[in-house]
Parts: sequence; C-alpha cells; structure tokens
Amino acid sequence: MHHHAYLWTGPKPRFDEEALRRPPHPEPPPPTSGPELMQRYRLATVEFPASDLPPLETAYWLVKPRTLVKGTWQEPSAAAGWLGERLSEYAPRFAADAYRDRGRLTALLTSAAERLASGGDVSLGFYLERPAFLSVAVVSCAPNRARPALPCPLGGP
Repeated sequence: MHHHAYLWTGPKPRFDEEALRRPPHPEPPPPTSGPELMQRYRLATVEFPASDLPPLETAYWLVKPRTLVKGTWQEPSAAAGWLGERLSEYAPRFAADAYRDRGRLTALLTSAAERLASGGDVSLGFYLERPAFLSVAVVSCAPNRARPALPCPLGGP
C-alpha cells in the first residue's frame, strides 16, 4: 500500500459546486428521463473526473488527473509529514484563530498519522481568508479500503 497527497485551494463558492464534486451514477439514466437529468449525467461523466475540485468522497481523488497528485509515499508517517508541512504553511491564513492553535494542529496530525497507518484516508478542510477554502487529502492506494475497485492514478501498486 502507498499514499497519494492532494491539495486544492480556491474560492469558497467554487468549492460549493457540489454537482462537480460528485461522481456520475454507475448507470446512465433511462432514455425516458427528463432533459435536466440527462444533462446532469453528461456533465458529471465529463466534468467530475477532469475537475480539480475535491470530491465529496475522499477515495474518488484516485480517479482525478494524475497531475493533481502532489506526492506519493510508501510510509504513512512520510505522508503525514507532508500533511503537517502543508498545515504549517497555510496556518497563518486560516480564517479562524482556533485552527492555528499548535496543540490542535498536533492532535490533528497525530490522528491523521494513525488513520493512515491503519489504511484509512485523511481529508481536511479549512476556511482561509478572503473567503477561500483549503482542502488537503492523503488517500491510501492499491487498494483503497473504502473503494478497492478504484485504480491507482500512477498505474502501479
């Protein structure tokens, strides 16, 4: 097993575009469906896998373009280290003072390291100034515990 890291920052209204953050249903709607449903399915089929927006379900990062992978590690502790570096980098921009608290960040990273070591995924989100949003995720791969059928974005174990 290994771990892939993902990071997204952007305007909060873009993050709120949930339709682009949901994968298409595995079965297309029946031909008798209304045009709005057919259009939603077409949009999800084309846009979801290509979009850089964080998926609502963390494991679905694995179907996004491989260019979005920010790092890959065999050891969960190294992946947790990357997560810690990103949180330290962005902490000065967190909109809420409470999220900058070192004790809180340490507890968050300890929990993330434990989750990764047990084969789980980690997904964290923070409001930034402006308002913007930060999404960071580390996803276990080959296989992913939540979605074992999803392929590895880098084509290896």
